[in-house]
Amino acid sequence: MSDLVGFAGQIGPEHISQVVEKGFKSVINNRPDLEGGPSQPTSADLEVAAREAGLDYVYQPVVAGQITELDVREFANNFNELPKPVLMFCRTGNRSNNLYQLAKQMDLLDD
Repeated sequence: MSDLVGFAGQIGPEHISQVVEKGFKSVINNRPDLEGGPSQPTSADLEVAAREAGLDYVYQPVVAGQITELDVREFANNFNELPKPVLMFCRTGNRSNNLYQLAKQMDLLDD
């Protein structure tokens, strides 16, 4: 983790105030909707909560174990344009961390 990015497991709309309190300016959701079944908050619900709290929000779902170069490039474009710091999340945080590390290895990040 750097000062520009943080990683988390699944968050819900009720967690957005904590995200703001921790100083994040943007959220990237890497978890496909309904991956965890009907109890998982939808991206649409999370986006409403994030935007109401003044956060930028990007929904970029990726499938665990199937991250492509296109996914990494799309993530890097999103990350580079978003206000920092950015909180990235998925089910456990691992996918988000992998995307970030791959983008760094490919020298795609402006940090």
